[in-house]
Amino acid sequence: MPLPAPLTSLPWLLPRGASLYAHRIDALLTLSLTILLGFFLLGQVLLLAGFFLPAQTTARLSPAYRWALLLALVALFVWMTARAEHLWMETQMTPTDANALHVEVTGAQFQWYFRYAGADGIFGQTRLELADAAAGNPLGIDPADPHGADDIVSAVLVLPAGRAVDLQLHSLDVIHGFFAPNLRIKMNAVPGRTTDLHVTPTVLGDYPIVCSQVCGLGHYRMHAVLRVVSPQEFARWMAQQAAAQSTPSEQP
Repeated sequence: MPLPAPLTSLPWLLPRGASLYAHRIDALLTLSLTILLGFFLLGQVLLLAGFFLPAQTTARLSPAYRWALLLALVALFVWMTARAEHLWMETQMTPTDANALHVEVTGAQFQWYFRYAGADGIFGQTRLELADAAAGNPLGIDPADPHGADDIVSAVLVLPAGRAVDLQLHSLDVIHGFFAPNLRIKMNAVPGRTTDLHVTPTVLGDYPIVCSQVCGLGHYRMHAVLRVVSPQEFARWMAQQAAAQSTPSEQP
């Protein structure tokens, strides 16, 4: 059953939300911006009042009243931070169900690579010294590991709509920032570490993936395409990639 497109609270400001929790993230962002706008306007009113009201007016505020205002402001910002952290942990850091699709995302100057496990469902081992994009092995998949023989490496991130996805982020060189605005996910890919993201895409379409960290002179061209397709189309795409992998001589 197709999932409904999530509502976006700020359609004129944000790109279309295309994931299960996008509307909740947008709602929190809208609330935060509204609160900050209110404080900005209040600050401007107080600033203007200081020019026109007598100096004795501000002197009448007791220290207890001033401390109460300060503590109220601190409590508000603590509440906003706690709410944002809770939403982040719930939507993007909590492991998904056992049926989740696992995809490895690897950043390298200046390209994104996406790896899917083959028919055996197990990723092959990689060795950094074997990474050679010109030789057709950009991730350094170890040919001695049989689990890596059917792994699929793509320059396009293709995901099925309505299915939970676990993304495992890696980097071959420097820190890269994996950012898919429409899915409302963003996380750094750090050399020597694996960072995880969890998302459920819901709206079919093609969306941009960019690098949000300045990673070198070619940073401006480090982008990729995220393609959200139906489960049936995703199965066909995986079958096509597996067939092309088994007959490398027929690849374009």
